[in-house]
Amino acid sequence: MMRLTQYAQGGGCACKIPPGELEDVLADAGLTTPGGDDLLVGLESGDDAAVVRIEHGTAVVSTADFFTPVVDDPYDWGRIAAANALSDVYAMGGRPLVALNLLCWPRETLPYELAREVLRGGAAVAASAGCHVAGGHSVTDTEPKYGMAVTGLADPARLMRNDAGRPGLPLSLTKPLGLGVLNNRHKATGEVFPQAVATMTALNANASAAALAAGVACATDVTGFGLLGHLFKLARASGVTAVLDTGAIPLLDGARQAVRDGFVPGGSRRNLGWVAEHLDPGGVDEETLLLLADAQTSGGLLIAGEIPGAPVIGELTPPGEHPLMLR
Repeated sequence: MMRLTQYAQGGGCACKIPPGELEDVLADAGLTTPGGDDLLVGLESGDDAAVVRIEHGTAVVSTADFFTPVVDDPYDWGRIAAANALSDVYAMGGRPLVALNLLCWPRETLPYELAREVLRGGAAVAASAGCHVAGGHSVTDTEPKYGMAVTGLADPARLMRNDAGRPGLPLSLTKPLGLGVLNNRHKATGEVFPQAVATMTALNANASAAALAAGVACATDVTGFGLLGHLFKLARASGVTAVLDTGAIPLLDGARQAVRDGFVPGGSRRNLGWVAEHLDPGGVDEETLLLLADAQTSGGLLIAGEIPGAPVIGELTPPGEHPLMLR
């Protein structure tokens, strides 16, 4: 079998532009949020998707996400990429409606049969979400990349945003951490981790629905910037401090050993470096810090609230010296 991960420098959401560098680019790009009341969520808080109010009490949720192979199996890669793209809509409290494929393919080095399997995997996950796939766009590239642009619908009065956190709310996490280090081990050694694939292909649909039913107003999904990176963005946007109970945070089997064996993606280390000045580590060891900063692909929802089946991993408190605190 051709190993797709060997045709890309990065892998999954770990290949994102580092968060600090990305914010600098956006700050200097002259991008501004248009005036008016219809754009409910734009650039201002670095949220998961854009949200625009339309008529009859409905909002449109729009997002796009694509990345290089995170696993060698093309069908699984397609499933993972689709679940990851759909997750941004779920994180906002929306329902995916239609998706467009985004495909970059090195047609001279990889056969189209593999691309067909990637697209088939994406279509399967979209179908399970009740989301139409209606075409898309493709280009020739030196590295394979795949993802989706997704449009969904939401109730503008029941959005979940990353700037709606308030002191006193618990923090819950719906998927375990460790995807980045296990994927990096897979890329380096060829070892397969079914627990990681099952986690990445699981939709966040049920978690989103449960959060909405519980009246949650603040959430985000945990992807390439790691738990610490996404939580920092939430705490900063909401004007609160996030306190994590590191012993309560779930980890995938094998994740800690992968860190000990040196399979830490560069993106995870960059994530930790980005939040370091905003973090009170509370004596937590570097191994755990790297797992908390680990670049996730198609990770879970981080919810300011409680839902069945999701462990409470911390709480939001009034703003203090550091937006992030560990205990």
